[in-house]
Amino acid sequence: MSSTQYAIVFFTAAISGAINSVAGGGTLLTYPVLVSVVGLDPKIANATNTMALWPASVAGALSFRKYLEDIRHLAWPFCIVSAIGGTVGSVLLYTTPTKIFEAVVPWLIVMAAVLFVGHEPVMKRLGIRPLPEGETPTYTAKAWRILLCAQFMVSVYGGYFGAGIGIMMLASLSVMRFGDLFRVNALKNLAAFLINVFAAVLFGILGLVEWKVAAVMAVGATCGALFGAGGAKAIGPRNLRIVISIFGFVIAGCYIYKNIAGRFPRG
Repeated sequence: MSSTQYAIVFFTAAISGAINSVAGGGTLLTYPVLVSVVGLDPKIANATNTMALWPASVAGALSFRKYLEDIRHLAWPFCIVSAIGGTVGSVLLYTTPTKIFEAVVPWLIVMAAVLFVGHEPVMKRLGIRPLPEGETPTYTAKAWRILLCAQFMVSVYGGYFGAGIGIMMLASLSVMRFGDLFRVNALKNLAAFLINVFAAVLFGILGLVEWKVAAVMAVGATCGALFGAGGAKAIGPRNLRIVISIFGFVIAGCYIYKNIAGRFPRG
């Protein structure tokens, strides 16, 4: 890699780190850069991205930990399912042929972009509101199984690709009326950390990580999370999600066009 490529990777990761600290969705920025600018194989790019971005999520998980104290009995099963799902998703990525992964990625990006731009209106339309602050949720056995199954599926997707898992978890936890915003964010951050770290460890063991690129990205993402969050907050989570979603649709459209054009050689 050239110094210019490293610089692009660093600054993109920094922007991603700042965005992730406020709105989420940084993968929609970093993954295309790793594929198009650095020229990594799509599966290697995805694994490298996961390895690079999880350290920046540690602070987010730790900063909200006190909000989990009163729901510890609910958080433990949720987190165990998240770790297992993230591991399963990473194994699926490893066993998926690159051509199939390339064909699936554009639609995963579209799904993530739709979730980013549309989850708030949908939640309001359904009239879903969080529990009052301090109130602990209670579930029937059936409802609890549904929540854990939903989280397992989100975790598998997170280990496989990952863009939008925060929004997916916020949506499922809000539907289940899990509690006030801080509690929901605390559980979401902890689960996302576990999904990514278990997937990242397996990616590293399986040799899917481009370590030099991951190191540059990790430094950039951490700097962005520490120093760039103020600028991201000034823009606002809603505006960020709109911009990220538009970017996601454009990137997905380019990938879809590339896949279709590749099936019909010219001449």
